[in-house]
Amino acid sequence: MNFLQSIILGLLQGLTEFLPISSSGHLLIMPAILGWDDPGAAFTATIQLGTEAAVLIYFRKDLWRIARTWIVSWSDRDLRRSPDARMGWYLVIATVPIALLGFAFQNLIETAARNLWLVSGTLIVFGLVLGLADRIGARTRRTEELSFRDGALIGVAQSLALIPGVSRSGATISAGLFLGLQREAAARFSFLLAIPAVVLSGTYELLKIVTGKEHVAEPLLNVAVATAVAFVVGMAVIAWFLRYLTTHSLKIFVWYRIGLGCLVLVLLSAGAIS
Repeated sequence: MNFLQSIILGLLQGLTEFLPISSSGHLLIMPAILGWDDPGAAFTATIQLGTEAAVLIYFRKDLWRIARTWIVSWSDRDLRRSPDARMGWYLVIATVPIALLGFAFQNLIETAARNLWLVSGTLIVFGLVLGLADRIGARTRRTEELSFRDGALIGVAQSLALIPGVSRSGATISAGLFLGLQREAAARFSFLLAIPAVVLSGTYELLKIVTGKEHVAEPLLNVAVATAVAFVVGMAVIAWFLRYLTTHSLKIFVWYRIGLGCLVLVLLSAGAIS
């Protein structure tokens, strides 16, 4: 992969990580269509650190308040029922399923799951799920009204994103909408929830690359450039998407997913990509 390709893939990661359209799916589809080599699961996981850095900076005040309150609440009983302390526990609980399943099925995720037939199917199926959630969800609850049960269920939904094409944000936003969250509230919790899972995964893959335990075909400079581009673009996408959801439905992303999934199926059937 050359320097220009790394910039394009970083741009693609930044554009798609926070939208419910699957960044991992796009990072498989785009190289296949353009005739590039598959950048690999390690590359994908590492450049996600760029978009998660964008989340850390964008929500830095919220994250500091949540972390501080959560830690203090261990010794202060009065704080344990506060929204920030409870949010800290929800993020921990919701991260457990994807951490356990990601570790258990690591080899499968990095090999067999990176299949364009599977990606096209998950794009379509979970696009329909997203559309259903957006249509029937009550959209009345705020993040302050989340419960431990909600956190656990959204965490299980997040674990589905280990399959390329599902979309981590798409799965968690869908779960949030089914549980009655407002669109913006579902997206906000989805973004916060991404931090522990993606940072742990990306750091793990990066350490394997740096220590030589994992081979990555691309020069580290290209990986760094793609990560930096993903960070800059991701910051802009977060701000835009949260504003968009205050007045718009998710219908455009549903149709996009279905259209892209069908296009990939046609290309695969015609032998244009493999």
